[in-house]
Amino acid sequence: MGLFVRKVRTSSGATAVQIARKHRGVRTIVEHIGSAHDDAQLAALVQTAKERITAGQLAFDLDALTPTAPTGVAPTVVGSRSRVLWELLETTYRRIGFDTAVDDDTFMKLVLARVVEPTSKADTIRVLEELGVPAPGLRTIWRTLESPVSL
Repeated sequence: MGLFVRKVRTSSGATAVQIARKHRGVRTIVEHIGSAHDDAQLAALVQTAKERITAGQLAFDLDALTPTAPTGVAPTVVGSRSRVLWELLETTYRRIGFDTAVDDDTFMKLVLARVVEPTSKADTIRVLEELGVPAPGLRTIWRTLESPVSL
């Protein structure tokens, strides 16, 4: 829930301070904090609103979390992998016994990718790449599925 401080000019010339949220393009007023008639009151109301928004939340010091390499340059993420999910799927696939019925790595990848996201055979390449698993080529997929599979 993305809460933010909203300041609105009232008909009396004061500035109303509210806590609001925006969900699917619709702004909703969560709480009216008060109305300010000068800059000091406005600053106090805005501070109160910010404190209520962050009440019970811990702030992250993101600058302190950014590690730097010995050269002083921040590292760049070049890839990621859903290792735990993929290992769980592979273990389950083997525990069910599919690996003994069909001993084909490409077939296993197709089955597991379509468990993660039911999609076309050609689009399973994208799903595997998003999971960080090396994907077979499209021709390999079609060749794998041409051979009869008996369970």
